[in-house]
Amino acid sequence: MTLSSARSITEAVQPPRSVYLDYPLGRTAGRAHDKDEQMAIVKAALTASQEITVPGSIIDLPFSWQEDDTWKASVMRPTTNTNNSILDDRVERHATPQYQTTHDEQIAQDSCSSCIFLEPG
Repeated sequence: MTLSSARSITEAVQPPRSVYLDYPLGRTAGRAHDKDEQMAIVKAALTASQEITVPGSIIDLPFSWQEDDTWKASVMRPTTNTNNSILDDRVERHATPQYQTTHDEQIAQDSCSSCIFLEPG
């Protein structure tokens, strides 16, 4: 069972059972610190998991981030400040894996059977 805020990706992956929540990415279980909403979403997802009989089905959960869809216009777009400079705090992307610690890197190199990209060419 997956909870998704990215319907197109979920459709492509086709998990056995999934619910879709039309919320911004990273808010798949509801708003931060809103335990009542989070609990309602989880309960709705668990109920949906019992209702799905066809593998790959996606049930839309009946929650709304806002009353209208205006929030979608700014999602995934860098914002600008008063000087029109882009305020983008994402880290630079790299062609090679990046690790938080050397210990994490060592674990990946020693035990990741699917990490063939780490093997010397």
